[in-house]
Amino acid sequence: QLLLLYTYYYLLLLLIHIIITAQPGSHTAYSLDDVSLACEASGDPTPSFRWVKDGKQFGEVLFESGTLTADDTEELRFYQGSYRCYVANELGTAVSGLVHLITESIPTLAKEKRQKRRLFEEGESTVLSCNPPKSSVTPKIHWMDMQLRHIPLNERVTTSLDGNLYFANLLVSDSREDYTCNAHYINASVILPKEPIAISVTPSNSVVKNRRPQLQKPAGSHSSYLVLRGQTLTLECIPEGLPTPEVHWERMDSPLSPARAKKLNYNCWLQIENVSEVDDGEYTCIARNSQGSVKHHYAVTVEAAPYWNKWPEDHLYAPGETVRLDCQAEGIPTPNVTWSINGVPITGTDSDARRHVSSGTLILTNVQYSDTAVYQCEATNKHGNILVNTHVHVVELPPQILTADGLVYKATEGQRVLLQCRTFGSPQPKVDWVIFDSGPALANAKMSQTSDGNLQISDVSEDDSNIYTCSVRHSNRSISAELEVLNRTKIVNPPQDLRVLRGNDAVLHCKYTVDHKLKQPTIQWKKDKHKITSSANNDKYTEYADGSLKITDVQMEETGSYSCEISTKLDSVSATGSITVLDKPGSPHSLELSEKMDHSVTLSWTPGAENNSPVSEYVIEKKEEQNPEKGQWEEYSRVPPDIRHLEIHLQSYSTYHFRLRAVNGIGTSEPSPPSESYSTPAAIPDMNPENVTTVSTDPNSMVITWKELERWQFNGPGFEYKIYWRQASGRGPHWKESSISHPPFIVNGTGTFIPFEIKVQAVNDFGAGPEPVAKIGYSGEDVPLEAPSEVAVTELNKTSVLVRWSPVSMESVRGHLLGYKIHLRKKGPRTHSRRGLPMHAPAADKYREIEVYGNKVETVVSNLQFYSDYTLTVAAFNSRGEGPRSMEYHFTTPEGAPGPISFLTFESPSETEITLRWGAPDKPNGALTGYLLQYYETVPGISSPQQVESIDLPLVTEFRLKGLNPQSLYHFDLRACTAAGDGEPIVREGATLLDGEPPSAINITAGQTSVNVSWVPGERQRNFAFSFCYLKKSAGGEWEESEKVNSSQAFYQLQGLAPGVQYHLQIRPGNNSWEFKTAGPELHELSSSFATQGWFIGLISAMVLLLLVLLILCYIKKSKGGKYSVKDKEEDQVNAGARTMKDGEFGEYSDNEKCSISHQQSVCESKRSSNDSLADYGDSVDIQFNEDGSFIGQYSGHRDPNGHGTHGSSGTTSPVNPNMPPASTSFPTSVTGFLGPN
Repeated sequence: QLLLLYTYYYLLLLLIHIIITAQPGSHTAYSLDDVSLACEASGDPTPSFRWVKDGKQFGEVLFESGTLTADDTEELRFYQGSYRCYVANELGTAVSGLVHLITESIPTLAKEKRQKRRLFEEGESTVLSCNPPKSSVTPKIHWMDMQLRHIPLNERVTTSLDGNLYFANLLVSDSREDYTCNAHYINASVILPKEPIAISVTPSNSVVKNRRPQLQKPAGSHSSYLVLRGQTLTLECIPEGLPTPEVHWERMDSPLSPARAKKLNYNCWLQIENVSEVDDGEYTCIARNSQGSVKHHYAVTVEAAPYWNKWPEDHLYAPGETVRLDCQAEGIPTPNVTWSINGVPITGTDSDARRHVSSGTLILTNVQYSDTAVYQCEATNKHGNILVNTHVHVVELPPQILTADGLVYKATEGQRVLLQCRTFGSPQPKVDWVIFDSGPALANAKMSQTSDGNLQISDVSEDDSNIYTCSVRHSNRSISAELEVLNRTKIVNPPQDLRVLRGNDAVLHCKYTVDHKLKQPTIQWKKDKHKITSSANNDKYTEYADGSLKITDVQMEETGSYSCEISTKLDSVSATGSITVLDKPGSPHSLELSEKMDHSVTLSWTPGAENNSPVSEYVIEKKEEQNPEKGQWEEYSRVPPDIRHLEIHLQSYSTYHFRLRAVNGIGTSEPSPPSESYSTPAAIPDMNPENVTTVSTDPNSMVITWKELERWQFNGPGFEYKIYWRQASGRGPHWKESSISHPPFIVNGTGTFIPFEIKVQAVNDFGAGPEPVAKIGYSGEDVPLEAPSEVAVTELNKTSVLVRWSPVSMESVRGHLLGYKIHLRKKGPRTHSRRGLPMHAPAADKYREIEVYGNKVETVVSNLQFYSDYTLTVAAFNSRGEGPRSMEYHFTTPEGAPGPISFLTFESPSETEITLRWGAPDKPNGALTGYLLQYYETVPGISSPQQVESIDLPLVTEFRLKGLNPQSLYHFDLRACTAAGDGEPIVREGATLLDGEPPSAINITAGQTSVNVSWVPGERQRNFAFSFCYLKKSAGGEWEESEKVNSSQAFYQLQGLAPGVQYHLQIRPGNNSWEFKTAGPELHELSSSFATQGWFIGLISAMVLLLLVLLILCYIKKSKGGKYSVKDKEEDQVNAGARTMKDGEFGEYSDNEKCSISHQQSVCESKRSSNDSLADYGDSVDIQFNEDGSFIGQYSGHRDPNGHGTHGSSGTTSPVNPNMPPASTSFPTSVTGFLGPN
């Protein structure tokens, strides 16, 4: 009850305040009805009203309503002045702000003479002035025509702040009679139309010249502008120039903020609303086109009428208290602050020592009940004044806490929390806040106490969660409050700025985290600050649980700013992204044809939407109806995006349509609607056909041809070609003529290669084209009649000659001489090769045809073969063909150095010998005299002496070197020689072979009935024959021996072994031995079996003997067809020395024998049975080389032609890559190991 009583008393005090509810405002009055100054107030007792005008009492005291209106008996100008309203009751007097009332008559138009038509040339600039009647209120200007339609405005045609209409450049379409300026005075409710202005724009007789921009407004390069804080600033730049300039704005001292500065009136205006001090600075407008640019600098100064920073509030005070009324105002310039009591300035009242003013603050000490009043604080500077009324009540009441006890406050981290402790009393009660177990709250820097006793905590954290107690000083009144701080809501993946092609889907992410104690938050997406709602019936927007928003099939209208807001009951957080939808531009529209001439027309258009990707160019297309070949749309031109009109040149006698496409970074727009059709009149042809010439092929006729004109070049109906011709000799006066619709035109009976004057003229029904220029043509050619004479050949070098001849007479050519043909034939080498057979040259070397163009009578013939016989003839030729040939001329070429040796191979019969075999050069270039062999021992770091062997027998193709170092590599150079010198060498490297030996280390892989043995053959070693001997370790075992094995095989398989048995293994010759055990269980002999019976053993022996006899017979039969001696073969090679040998043929012996192998000794014999054959497995060599001549050393014994090595073959094995098969996979229980000798 006591609380209710205090509350009632407090509200009662508020009700008796004087509160001005309607303030007067400054305005302009055009009639007595407009004179109305509002002044309404509430209070108890009911207040009275009085007015002061220009510092003097005006009128009588008013009751109930203080609104001032005009008296009909007074003139309007009587009421012009400055007014203030005073509202009073027993508690004091409140004062309104100072207002100004301006009076003036309603604007009217003075009588004007109609202006004369103004004449301009296309491309000029101009200004149409409005000059409305003067008024204290600026009228709104509208430029319209007589039908009250607004004049279209754009970058080229704009209005300025003064209401004038500016043209940056004029078009013919700007011509009209009714440019009318309408001035709208809104407060006076009147529209004043000015006299219409007529302008006429004529087309330019010459090409319209572009010009750089100039500013029509403002003038000069610099200007200053003063604006008051809170007002709207509008800067303008109106340019002129051709092409139409573009206007850009910059701020010189800082970046121009798009949020504060708006560009209006096609960028001609820069507008900043609610100006503040930060907008003070320098601004620059730049007008730019393709010809240049111009700038204007604005120095903007921001000043301010007074405004409040701090003002006193109504309050209750107890007797004896000190009252401090703070009144702080800002402004530019700094305002002056004065105080009044009940409307009377303090300086005009009785002086009171308890009252004084300090820095705008009124201080009242030891207040009494009589100090209850209304106090006015007023701030004034040159831009205006402001006033505030403050009520001071002096009363005494005991303290009370109005806030409930035990409130729980919840907040999230980072928020500002206000713990309330509202008190009531007079004087105002003082309170203290204490944190449980922590002491005074104000000891924490984040905590502060407001003037009304509330505790404010900034940037709360989890550590601030606690119990807080508010206590009234000097009393026992207190309350407690609990603060709980939760984790704040965060957006961890905010939406991004997306650029999306129209028709695609876009997904904006908004991933968030929220405190687990808070319920599921609310997610709200907004587009351009408008809420987005998704529904099951519309799949345009889809919201996901993680906060993401999917927009399906985005269209241009989806472009905008998107924000997601995550809200809980305690906090909310938002993040903003954007979607920019890109698309190909909209089609241009409003195509117009103007300045229609016989051969040109001007096309103008209006751009379509850019769709967020700037237009880079416009494509102009045209279609001709009269020309079937051009009846489809075709591209005419491409122009930059700043062009809006273009002069198009046309052909006569055609009907045209035009359309446009716009191009941007995304693509090309759909075509615009076609323009109206435009037809050009028919006319005589304006050109004749080009490339008039003769292409005669028959000797007694002339074929005249030319490049036909296109159909659109006919310029009228009845088109055809008129052909004129006459003989050029004598240039007689009479032309023969004929007409034809298309080429060619044939003139018969002309004779052979007679010159004619010819010309072709285009004609149609309206007349003939320009007079054509005559050209010289010829009738048909025939082959030349004469052959060149005095053919001579001069040797330049061994493979080149200079050929000369006397030219034929021009009369005998019977046409245009194209040149001469030299026919060169090679008869063959001057002698036979060393083998007695002729050297065959390729067909290209046997016969050549060389063409010499023009009137030349000599030429150089190159690339001839050495040591060869040639014949040549010369003939003249024209387009008809070749004439008779000259007499044959014979000449020969000298010997030259031979080419390289065709091949070179090595054999090594011993460790100190190498036999070289080679083939003669493919190009001996003369008679071979022998060979030169140079070789030296290759020792790293040492220069070895070079050995030289001269082989003076040209038929010898092998040579044996003895006494070589077995440990060294040798370098060989071999070249052929003729009388002209030594040929190019063939270079190889090689070394001798070392004596072979059996392997000392083997790899054994055992199966159940066989064992695989492998080894690495010795490098540079001859093949060496050895055998494997093996013995069962069980009792009664005997040594068994394999067939002979070649050391280069690298692999051998012993078969027929018993499973699960331990064996000894030896290589013979040699004393190395190994042991191995076959896989599987050991087989024990049966005590009795038919296989041990004598009769069975005899039967098997007889069958084996019979099989052996059959094998021997087959072998003898096979051997009869393949044997021949090495000696015979070598003799055949010597006799066949005259043949050109292929690389690798020489010295090869037949290796095609295959040997059948069993567990017994091999019965194969070498088929090399001559005395010169090498020992089996040991002395045959095949040394191979890399492409660079380096030695790769492949040695072999018996060679398998198929390249496969088995345990019975003696196939070639390279020491670099031995032919060793992989480990056997046939025995899943085999054991593989590498064994050294026992």
